[in-house]
Amino acid sequence: MAATGIARWVPGVRIVREYERAWLWPDVRAGLVVTALMIPAGMGYATVAGLPPVAGLYASIVPLLAYAVFGPSRILILAPDSALAPVIAAAILPLALGDGDRAIALAGALAVLVGLFMLAAAAFRLGFVTDLLSKPVRVGYLNAIALIVIVSQLPKLLGFSTDADGPWSGALATWDGVATGDVVPVAAVIGVGSLAVILILRRLRSPVPGVMVAVVASMLALWIAGLADDLPVVGGLPQGLPAPALAGLTWGDIGELVAPAAGIALVAFTDSAVLSRTLAARRGETVSGTAELGGIGAANVATGLLGGFPVSASSSRTPVAQAAGSRTQLTGVVSAACVLLFMLALPDLTRYLPQAALAAVVIAAALTLIDAPAVASLWRMNRVDAALSVIAMLGVLVFGVLEGIVVAIVLSLLTFVNRSWRPYRAQLGRIPGRRGYHDLSRHTKHGEAIPGVVILRFDAPLFFANGSIFDDWARATVDAAGPDVHTVILAAEPITSIDTTAFDELLELDDYLGARGIRLVFAEVKGPVKDVLRRYGTAERFTSDRFLPTVGAAVDEATGTWRGDLGGGTG
Repeated sequence: MAATGIARWVPGVRIVREYERAWLWPDVRAGLVVTALMIPAGMGYATVAGLPPVAGLYASIVPLLAYAVFGPSRILILAPDSALAPVIAAAILPLALGDGDRAIALAGALAVLVGLFMLAAAAFRLGFVTDLLSKPVRVGYLNAIALIVIVSQLPKLLGFSTDADGPWSGALATWDGVATGDVVPVAAVIGVGSLAVILILRRLRSPVPGVMVAVVASMLALWIAGLADDLPVVGGLPQGLPAPALAGLTWGDIGELVAPAAGIALVAFTDSAVLSRTLAARRGETVSGTAELGGIGAANVATGLLGGFPVSASSSRTPVAQAAGSRTQLTGVVSAACVLLFMLALPDLTRYLPQAALAAVVIAAALTLIDAPAVASLWRMNRVDAALSVIAMLGVLVFGVLEGIVVAIVLSLLTFVNRSWRPYRAQLGRIPGRRGYHDLSRHTKHGEAIPGVVILRFDAPLFFANGSIFDDWARATVDAAGPDVHTVILAAEPITSIDTTAFDELLELDDYLGARGIRLVFAEVKGPVKDVLRRYGTAERFTSDRFLPTVGAAVDEATGTWRGDLGGGTG
């Protein structure tokens, strides 16, 4: 049943009205389980974004509460995300100039701008913009992001640090650090061991999250061994509630963040929309893309105003919530309350959390972004798509994460233009014993062209980029058919539109055929395309007798006229 009134704009109201007592314990249980992932992951992604760990906790609390009120999905978990963290860092760190408070303010402003972009897109029903990132390009982009995150965390995993900027210099600096003996053995054991625990328990599908086991075990080991002062640790957290942290920014700073915010909004909503639709389909539900834009946008505005940074739907924590039995957004509310309680009651506990273990958490999450099977599948199905995926990945690695978003969008658009520019096209004919008209190039053995008639099919809209290709191909096909051709039939069902440039090409083709005594007729033209042709003022040239309802009717008309001209009867 469609939501009405306030529930349409505030979906949380509808959940409250419909809430059932039997859902309470599953939601609470799922919230407790998710919290075990929220705390280390939030702090880890904050460090990747160049922010203090506490910012990751603020960005875990506020979006969950805001999305519970404004989000349409019942179980989507919003949180800091490994795919966004490097982009956030690339946007804010050059402007922060080493000032931690300024970096927090810039990250908050970035989140507000991301949210405003999403809210504006929701207001104008622009959910379709997510199609600007095709699957192959998105896979390549995320593979590159994963590699960047992993390279940035390897030194921390091994107990040392570098000043490298970028994946290539970072990889070289890590290699040099290992070669020159900068590795801290105890930290490396904790980091690699934590990573192994997470990956093994993930592979075994353990009901206990591997992240929780690795973090708790590493903290206990550090405390028991008394090494908290000898190894890099996260350190204690400030005790307090999320609060505004936007002071000191100028309009010039806001202007610098607009373009990155637009890119982050596109990437965040694209991945969130895919996850939301997938989960809704599994539950037999439908989620409006426009409503999802509004919910995620509101969550980003809220966290930006209260010390956080841009967030999106979590592809790691949402499935955990689902597996734990989550029924509604109360799961997120419980998790937010637990994270807040941790910050208020146990802020010093993270003094025993090794940076190496936190790096392991981040690397384990980044590994989930790498989708080698998808690339292999693309290579098997469509090598052009596979090549685009690899190019998108290299674009991010070579030019940077912000520029990589532009590369990804341009590649997607070029893919669309290329496929529309050079679509599949065919000459049709008959196959004895089979109804209809078929592609002669696919039926070379049994297919037969109709004497005197050329049937053409062009599988794309006609527009400025492919109009001349259509014209040249039609002329070449008619020339190859020989001197006896008297009728060309355009099987126009795949042609969904014709722009003015392509229309001029169509007129030139008609003139060319007419000069050779060949009649051009159209079959199965869609109503909207007829309306377009009528607006172009073609009623006198393309009269109604040149439009036939089916290819069969056009063939009957053409062959009947030909036989009549020869003195035979129609039929």
